[in-house]
Amino acid sequence: MTAEIKDSGRAALVTGASRGIGYAIAEALVARGDRVCITGRNEDSLKEAVERLGADRVIGVPGKAHDEAHQAAAVERAMEAFGRIDYLVNNAGTNPVYGPLAELDLGVIRKVFETNVVSALGLAQQTWKAWQRENGGAIVNIASVAGLSPSPFVAAYGVSKAAMINLTVQLAHEFAPGVRVNSIAPAVVKTTFATALYEGREEQVTAQYPLGRLGMPEDIGGAAAFLTSDQAAWITGQTLVVDGGLYLNAGAG
Repeated sequence: MTAEIKDSGRAALVTGASRGIGYAIAEALVARGDRVCITGRNEDSLKEAVERLGADRVIGVPGKAHDEAHQAAAVERAMEAFGRIDYLVNNAGTNPVYGPLAELDLGVIRKVFETNVVSALGLAQQTWKAWQRENGGAIVNIASVAGLSPSPFVAAYGVSKAAMINLTVQLAHEFAPGVRVNSIAPAVVKTTFATALYEGREEQVTAQYPLGRLGMPEDIGGAAAFLTSDQAAWITGQTLVVDGGLYLNAGAG
């Protein structure tokens, strides 16, 4: 199937893409003709993802997002394979802890920020130096609606995603005019990562969404494909909320 796709001549790096949202983003970019480097912690899962996406168009670099050596290796491998990195999608994230901030271990908080925020900045720096500073491009940061309002029980995650949204604004200002930087803030998307937010009570959770369903990875894949396309050429520093209408209920009743 991928052999029939017209090559766009462009390339992307998508982190945390062996499954879920990251995989759907990589799939959307491959479908339009981009070549893609994907990353993930599990080497076997990453290899399987590469095979499903098409090893003729996709490469995988295993490693942990917060590891600076891994970040450098991912950018280096992408440049070696494709000669360019037009698009960076910072999707890798973690949420290892639930509970109120007043009771959380600070070491765990640091881990959340290292993976969700610092790694995104590190990859943006690496990509900027390797290609985008001289050639332009686009960056998309996958944030969350948890970063836009209080998020009980996932407060640490929410604070990190709020930081990621602000990081988006800062980079959009610094990297203009050549590089556009935007973020996507999904509500609950049906992935393994988000299972704890809806498992066993999906009907109850879904009832909060005016569009009558939870998100699917493809919903975010399509949004990321748009924000990295020429159709979004005059959009930067923005956070696109993809929430099935959830925020429509914020001021109701």
